[in-house]
Amino acid sequence: MSKQLNVALIGNPNTGKTSVFNQLTGLNQQVGNYPGITVEKKEGVCKLPRGVKAHILDLPGTYSLNASSLDENVVIELLLNKNDKDYPDVAVVISDVENLKRNLLLFTQIKDLKIPTILVINMADRMERKAITLDVEKLEERLETKIALVSSRKNQGFDQLKELIANYKSLSVEPCVNASVIAPEYFDRLRKAFPKQDLYKLWLVITQDVNFGKLDRNEMQGISSFKTESKSNLKRLQQKETIVRYQFINGVLKETLTVDHLAAKDLRSRLDRVLTHKIWGYVIFLAILLLIFQAIYDWSSYPMDLIDEGTAAVGEWVRNTLPPGAFTSLVAEGIIPGLGGIIIFIPQIAFLFLFISILEESGYMSRVVFLMDRIMRRFGLSGKSVVPLVSGTACAIPAIMATRNIESWKERLITILVTPFTTCSARLPVYLIIISLVIPDQKVLYIFSLQSLVLMLLYLIGFGTAILSAWLLDRILKIKKRTFFVIEMPNYKLPLFKNVAYNVIEKTKSFVFGAGKIILAISIVLWVLASNGPGENFRNAEANVLAQPEASSLPQEELDKRIASEKLEYSYIGYVGKAIEPVVRPLGYDWKIGIAIVSSFAAREVFVGTLATIYSVGSDEEETIKNRMAGEINPILGGPLFNLASGVSLLLFYAFAMQCMSTLAIVKRETNTWKWPVLQLVIMSGFAYVVALVAYQLLI
Repeated sequence: MSKQLNVALIGNPNTGKTSVFNQLTGLNQQVGNYPGITVEKKEGVCKLPRGVKAHILDLPGTYSLNASSLDENVVIELLLNKNDKDYPDVAVVISDVENLKRNLLLFTQIKDLKIPTILVINMADRMERKAITLDVEKLEERLETKIALVSSRKNQGFDQLKELIANYKSLSVEPCVNASVIAPEYFDRLRKAFPKQDLYKLWLVITQDVNFGKLDRNEMQGISSFKTESKSNLKRLQQKETIVRYQFINGVLKETLTVDHLAAKDLRSRLDRVLTHKIWGYVIFLAILLLIFQAIYDWSSYPMDLIDEGTAAVGEWVRNTLPPGAFTSLVAEGIIPGLGGIIIFIPQIAFLFLFISILEESGYMSRVVFLMDRIMRRFGLSGKSVVPLVSGTACAIPAIMATRNIESWKERLITILVTPFTTCSARLPVYLIIISLVIPDQKVLYIFSLQSLVLMLLYLIGFGTAILSAWLLDRILKIKKRTFFVIEMPNYKLPLFKNVAYNVIEKTKSFVFGAGKIILAISIVLWVLASNGPGENFRNAEANVLAQPEASSLPQEELDKRIASEKLEYSYIGYVGKAIEPVVRPLGYDWKIGIAIVSSFAAREVFVGTLATIYSVGSDEEETIKNRMAGEINPILGGPLFNLASGVSLLLFYAFAMQCMSTLAIVKRETNTWKWPVLQLVIMSGFAYVVALVAYQLLI
């Protein structure tokens, strides 16, 4: 019977930890949150030699065990708690060959906890190009560990790493730095008070302001007396510890590492001068955005058309194959159109995540964050706020979770409140279908399509509104304290195909299945409400239509449409829609759009699925979602319901409205009160209504 090892991957940000994780686990991985904490947790399974399985936990990036954020707290809490189910049998510290000195600080701290520790030196394929030579045997001897030189790009060194993990019991657990030399008397008292405890573990419990609730209280009784030292004195001792460790690291690297700095010069500094330039940096970033949106439209049009036509064909096949009845109608008119309303956007969402992954993998996204810090500071935010705002283009929920890295409560709160303005991938289906209906497919300057320009404009409007809202909140909220922004600029590198592919698959799958569950449930409910109705008007819909004077002269196809429309109007959903129609009519919407807006509060992308379900009820012809929406007639003004005025109104409404109950729930969790999410819902939705109203009345 094989035993499963717990392996913790630990390392500084930008050391290639995710690449190592992907190489070890492949697609045998899942993403969740730590229990009770909104910090992302990645774990997977890796097969080791001799049939041993390893549970690989990819811990958040941290520079040291002196925690300054929630991400770093998670690492320390796990390493200090042997009772945790994820407590590692072996720690694998990932380092970057070009930043070995900084990376080894964390390694020496973990080794002091007497956990078997392996050092992985990543990006080994860059050593020759960067003129780096390393005496691995000597380094292993000085650090009392085993070292694996790996290259994620060339898939080299991973067999050796798996072998080292499988043989973790042979690793030395002796510390390589004696931290107690920073204050011998203090540590002697600590050793005498807790003779059965690891000294360095006690030191971390004393100095770290983190949650140690899971630790054995009996073992830790009396520890509070050692915390009575002044904070300034403890901070001074921590600084002395860091100095002692770097003195050791410098001595080790002097013996084992050689770098020819003249030969190692590259294009990085010259590229940075251009890409972070105060003018050209922004021009290049906007040009990249425009190219991305143009590609999203051009490349995805063919698979989208195939999916749209395929969904319609499947619905028609179900109608013709299964026996007539309620079940066939549910599948053909409810489930298939509802799911088709989200599946059709898989190509565009996959392309969006593809480009975001490439920008992150290449190192360019860090330059974007640095660029945007110049703007953020003027509007009451720190540069760290850029990370959630940029992440918000995928989903507002993890973006709001990412604000936990912001130390200042005021800056963090403002970032939480304005992040939902950034255009997330859930808005993309709404934007894409409406833009395709109301914006002409024309070229601008013979290169860019007008539709892609409108899509980019919506992204910029969302980001601009977030920035302006932050400026207002900075002046309204009377909360003090500001922070400084520090970001590490990683080296430029060609994106690793495997990492990009895993990211695109994982994010797209998460989007489709997350939205799919909601859409499936809502589609079934909507179909039931649209296929049934109270009173005589619903039951006699066919007779009422046939009794109309012009009915005898209408073709059968038009007659069937009128009967279906009559039934829908007097169904349960029809009455609900008619009740809210007076509210949405000034925006240019009919009762069907009103139903879609209300149902999309569950998730924005439900809007398209809802309309697809409503328009499909009673339909017995093979027709795509887009064609059904394009054929809708405005009952009051005549002409297409989805025209420029109503289309722009809808686009602006979804650009500003808080149409996501999951986001509201996470805001409540992060702020620990319903005050802020309720204010978000009222202010954002009210603002969206007013803007949409003004836009429609001006364009009509």
